[in-house]
Amino acid sequence: MSNTAFLVMDVQQGIVSRVQDERYLPRLVDAIEAARGAGIPVIYVVLGFRAGHPDCAPRNKTFSALPLGAFVEGEPSAAIHPDVAPRPGEVVVTKKRVSAFAGSDLALVLRSAGIDHLVLTGIATSGVVLSTLREAADLDYRLTVLSDGCYDPDPEVHEMLVGKLFARQAEVTSIGEWSAALA
Repeated sequence: MSNTAFLVMDVQQGIVSRVQDERYLPRLVDAIEAARGAGIPVIYVVLGFRAGHPDCAPRNKTFSALPLGAFVEGEPSAAIHPDVAPRPGEVVVTKKRVSAFAGSDLALVLRSAGIDHLVLTGIATSGVVLSTLREAADLDYRLTVLSDGCYDPDPEVHEMLVGKLFARQAEVTSIGEWSAALA
């Protein structure tokens, strides 16, 4: 497992506030603790913009619709949810677009640590998880997706992605199965 990293993506106050599954965060906490217990580095990926959003192009339908000030460092919406907060020394990577690799130094962090296997979790399945999975697969990472460690506001889309699409490029498993395999 020394070449594996566990990614917690977009689990920020401004995003978690829209999660309708009250069991999502406790499940994710269990997965994070399993990773830490197995010595797998936990890397947090957050969406973050500069004050005034000069890094949000008006042509970008997703990000140009955000209220000015949303996901700016120091703002409440940008904060990682306290239930899953990083421990001292855990890496936090700031991205500028949907994929964890877009506008971030994630690839550098992973390469520097000799990581070639990513375990993916986050909000939303159809957003950061899908975009990161596709880019990571193109970059030749081995991938595991924790199906119940991902959340999407559309349950049908979530099921289609984890049940059909993700399995083409990743191992898809549950937090319980993955944690048991680590023990």
